[in-house]
Amino acid sequence: MPSFTVYKGSHDGSIKKAQTTKPDLRGDDVLIRVTASGLCGTDEHYRNVDMVLGHEGTGVVEATGPDVKYLKKGQRVGWGYEHDSCGHCDQCLSGMETFCPQRAIYGEADLDQGSFASHAVWREAFLFQIPGELTDKEAAPLMCGGATVFNALRMYNIPSTARVGIMGVGGLGHLAIQFASKMGCDVVVLSGTDSKKEEAMKLGAHEFIATKGKSELDLGRKLDALLITASIQPDWKLLLPAMAPNSVIFPLTVSGNDLVVPYMPLILNGTRIQGSIVAPRHLHREMLQFAAQHSIKPMIQEFPMSEDGIAKAMNTLNEGKMRYRGVLVPQ
Repeated sequence: MPSFTVYKGSHDGSIKKAQTTKPDLRGDDVLIRVTASGLCGTDEHYRNVDMVLGHEGTGVVEATGPDVKYLKKGQRVGWGYEHDSCGHCDQCLSGMETFCPQRAIYGEADLDQGSFASHAVWREAFLFQIPGELTDKEAAPLMCGGATVFNALRMYNIPSTARVGIMGVGGLGHLAIQFASKMGCDVVVLSGTDSKKEEAMKLGAHEFIATKGKSELDLGRKLDALLITASIQPDWKLLLPAMAPNSVIFPLTVSGNDLVVPYMPLILNGTRIQGSIVAPRHLHREMLQFAAQHSIKPMIQEFPMSEDGIAKAMNTLNEGKMRYRGVLVPQ
């Protein structure tokens, strides 16, 4: 039975080192040695919960169960927000297993293991081989952050001719800029001030607008799609007039608060607000291939995979000082 080190949240928010023991490998189980883990904003939501943290993992296959067909010892793999699904419902059979009623996702299942750990055991069916063009540290933040922004653009068929707004230049936003730009979209970045303009333009933005203090946005051509990646709710009275008819808004950050949007601008313009989570497996694999082909890589800050290192990384993220994605690395 494999035993390994894990790092958990706790009631007082401190990071606790612990041990997990899993049953002998069975079915398509794969034992992975963790080589890097991204830090996602969602991890902050579970810092005060007695569970193993982390869901942007990459690592090396160390052992495989009897039914594993494709992965071999020594191969590099990653995993993300979803760990399992029933495989038989309409959602699973149509490539939408992220909406399976029996899905196993971070924070609700497998609370005894995660990517803040020395090892993990996951089903082969929910692991993704990492392209050679990406290092483990680069691939880790793509497992949730990259999969989230890519899914909004691909699952909902945003065309290459679209004018795409991205609100916020952070962990999600800086990846969204790269993906949308490489897909051929006309990318407009909305941020509070000009402080991140130079970085945004280098990442592929075609236009940058500082919104602080403005009562209206002069965009010229309006937005066909808007990805909200900022940590705060936007000023809808400022944004909705900037949306083109029949446009779509993706609120991609997680919040426990209600989403409150004015009725009339939404109705009269035919704008829709589209819920979207991480990519299902076929799009997740496509995302990794696309990132490798187009050299889409996160900007990262490294921290040691330890109690102190995780706490420091989470504090950096919580203080808004992360540029732009934290990555935890075993020492």
